[in-house]
Amino acid sequence: MAVKIRLQRHGKKGSAFFHIVIADGRAPRDGKFIEKIGTYNPTTNPATINIDNAKALAWLNNGAQPTDTCKAILSYKGVMLQKHLQGGIAKGALTQEQADAKFEKWKAEKEAKVDNKISGLVVSKNDDYTKRMAAESAAKEAKAAKVAAKNVPPPVVEEETAAPEAAAAEAEAPATEE
Repeated sequence: MAVKIRLQRHGKKGSAFFHIVIADGRAPRDGKFIEKIGTYNPTTNPATINIDNAKALAWLNNGAQPTDTCKAILSYKGVMLQKHLQGGIAKGALTQEQADAKFEKWKAEKEAKVDNKISGLVVSKNDDYTKRMAAESAAKEAKAAKVAAKNVPPPVVEEETAAPEAAAAEAEAPATEE
């Protein structure tokens, strides 16, 4: 029996959610499975992955083959590194303490990277929000200025004083032309 570590799709159309399961390779994608070892939600940023590392490592050591996506997920969570380090311990290249120290160092670096990404996303979201609000307020002020200019009454020209002078000028002009 070929045992696979693979994803089982759940969720609605356009909003996928996956269970990470151990299943027979011949079983349908969303069909019967042996054991559920975690979940994967790609719709969040960064993707949410909950996995039981000990169970995944035990199944890998027993010969379960991960699919490409599950292999990437297991690598992201450090299960593949643990398997690699256990191989080094079995060969005598490392001691258990050295392997644990390497894994803890990797885990700390990985958590720092993820935290930096999350904080960067929060900062960029806040910056984007402030830029959008500034642009909106500028557009609002421009529109208010345009409305105010439209609502200002036209300047009043005193036609009474200008009219007699213009009439006198017009009366003189035809007389001199004739």
